[in-house]
Amino acid sequence: MHFSPTNSVMHVDFKLANDKMTEVKMNLKDETRRILHTHGIIPRKRLGQSFLVDKDALRRIVSYASLNERDTVLEIGAGTGSLTELLAEKAGKVVAIEVDPRLVQVLREKLKDRSNADLIEGDILELETRGFNKVVSAPPYSISSPILFWLFKAKYELAVMAFQEEFSRRLAAQVGSGDYGRLTVAMYYCSDVELLDIILKDCFFPPPKVDSRIIRLTPKKPPFKVDDEGFFFEVVRVVFTQKNKKVRNAILPLLYKYKIPKIEAVQLADTLPFHARRPRELAPEEIGLLANEVAKVLPRKS
Repeated sequence: MHFSPTNSVMHVDFKLANDKMTEVKMNLKDETRRILHTHGIIPRKRLGQSFLVDKDALRRIVSYASLNERDTVLEIGAGTGSLTELLAEKAGKVVAIEVDPRLVQVLREKLKDRSNADLIEGDILELETRGFNKVVSAPPYSISSPILFWLFKAKYELAVMAFQEEFSRRLAAQVGSGDYGRLTVAMYYCSDVELLDIILKDCFFPPPKVDSRIIRLTPKKPPFKVDDEGFFFEVVRVVFTQKNKKVRNAILPLLYKYKIPKIEAVQLADTLPFHARRPRELAPEEIGLLANEVAKVLPRKS
């Protein structure tokens, strides 16, 4: 089967920032600045803190999730609560996660009268969060990749999120393109992805260096079979660390990890399918076949 992301990816290039929304956007921007100033909060670049301050963009994110009173929504990185409040108006329950204790204080004040909004302080990657069926979020950009790999293992019906435009393109890249990589393969295996509206960088405070894009994920049955899903993802991670090398060389670190002697590892690598091609040239199905074949030549995994 040839990998053709265009079969499962919808692109919508609708610019969310426009003149008629400037007044609304600035009102929310001013409110956000006031909140941050009142609480003595300076956004931390290390945490990727950049707050979405365009109400039209926020409403569109919520709209794409098609929420109703039966939904329990997980929001990752609730920030100052602008999106949280809109979610609470539509969903039966909202579980808002925020790791920054300074922002947790802001959220406690803002959400105190929202009986259907639960606030949890902590790192989503370290929490055991269950019971949600949808994810709606504009998370910190610094944890975009870890969040998606966390989400691939979670059980949910739909996710609507905002990521940097360049990062979003990697989720639906064509085989062999510069954007094609580990995220593309993992996404193709786990979910259908739609690339929706672009959000211009001036819709955020402080503004990031690049525009963002709303994406929508729908979990799906894997389109090809792998013998060991965990090992498949390990192979994907290893070979795309060196995606411009030939497979025979890119796979060697994994063989060494499993205590295969150097000479034997080199010989084994030369027997693998696609050994003379580069990982960036392989369709996800081919990488799945490669993972299955690598597993056969390894000693029993501990």
